[in-house]
Amino acid sequence: MNLPDEFIEKYTKLLGDEAESFFESFDTEPQKGFRLNPLKSNYQNVALNLEHPVDYSAVGYVGSVSGNSLEHQTGYVYSQDLSAMYVGEVCGPRPGEKILDLCAAPGGKSSHLASLMNNEGLLVSNEINRKRALILAENMERIGARNVIVTNEDPTGLLKTFEQFFDKIVVDAPCSGEGMFRKDHAATKYWHKDYPNECAARQKLILADAMKMLKQGGTLVYSTCTFAPEEDEQIITWLLNEYPYLELVPIKKYSGMDEGRPAFSDGNEELRGCVRLMMHHFKGEGHFIAKLKDMRPVGENVSKKKKGKKKHGKKAAMSSEQVELWQNFAKEFELEGFSLSNLKVLGDHLYLYQESWPDISRLKFIRPGFLLGTFKKKRFEPSYGLALALDPAKCQRKLAVEKEDWQKYVAGNVISLKKRPAQGNGWYLLECEEKAFAFGKVVDLTVKNFFPKGLRIFG
Repeated sequence: MNLPDEFIEKYTKLLGDEAESFFESFDTEPQKGFRLNPLKSNYQNVALNLEHPVDYSAVGYVGSVSGNSLEHQTGYVYSQDLSAMYVGEVCGPRPGEKILDLCAAPGGKSSHLASLMNNEGLLVSNEINRKRALILAENMERIGARNVIVTNEDPTGLLKTFEQFFDKIVVDAPCSGEGMFRKDHAATKYWHKDYPNECAARQKLILADAMKMLKQGGTLVYSTCTFAPEEDEQIITWLLNEYPYLELVPIKKYSGMDEGRPAFSDGNEELRGCVRLMMHHFKGEGHFIAKLKDMRPVGENVSKKKKGKKKHGKKAAMSSEQVELWQNFAKEFELEGFSLSNLKVLGDHLYLYQESWPDISRLKFIRPGFLLGTFKKKRFEPSYGLALALDPAKCQRKLAVEKEDWQKYVAGNVISLKKRPAQGNGWYLLECEEKAFAFGKVVDLTVKNFFPKGLRIFG
């Protein structure tokens, strides 16, 4: 591929003897990767080649997955670059934690984080660009996570609600994208010699707000998909100088992973604790990862908080009719863990929103909680996301179909039955190969189609 002359000149000087093999790597084919989703009870029951696991993730594999496959549609698998996959592992989310993925679209890292949280705690997945935020919401819906809020804010906007709130924050910062040149040749057209410095200035603004949202004792994971020292080691040096209470946590290196390079910044040997994923050494695209720990003693007073601020917003009360409709549906499907105190209504939509979560009414959002369904005239219509979040093994009101009928349904067609289900007409959780893929409404010998139009799969 044709790389910008100034890019070649820059990295010839920076990499020395490595430069030739570095430039040659842009003409090689990257290996693709995917992750399995442990939120699914039988998540390893997939028709995929699992013979090539990666050594740094218990759920990561080398290989490719079709976006039109049953495994992909049902959220059992997520395609992700092998380098980007390491960011979620470095973060190491734990069930019950409060985590922010600040620049989350299209959702690879957020889906990874959520899949390891066991639906416990809170993950705020944020994206400032609305179109990309909508894609993020779709991808988070597909994995079946119930503890995710998808917001559409700038970092300063989030700060209004989440000051000193998060145990862990992931900042996969907007960058010059040098590590993606091989995948997206058009990205070279936007690059110029001053672009990394322009991106670094923006990254500092983002990180300044992120630091205000991090709890004392919290962890910040910073990553980019660029090779530029201005956006990598030099940003970490800036963070350590700007916030003396931060400590760089050395990241474990696996085969093909490089250390951070002290020579690219101020010579600080601590920077070796960062990770560089260089395409001439590692199978994935170019990436940089650093992990920092806030070493302030927990409980130390670091800022004056406003008194009298309400922690929770007022929830719109469900009408008695809505309560009855929901409870009848929940009883029919034997749903557990959906206490009325954790439900809220926005318009006609019913969401799961834990009482312990903060009020987000001042924020722009795409998904203010986990969408359970919609109230319509004298009926409750369950959401597509709810189907993907349920375990068919624990659901009695389900209907198993063959692969051919799955293909018909996800293309927007009805399914014809040979005999009426014993439980009669009404809503059923549809499953194929023991994987829940949607709700369908049985009327005599027909399963009416409720698959989302924008997500239909043809061929």
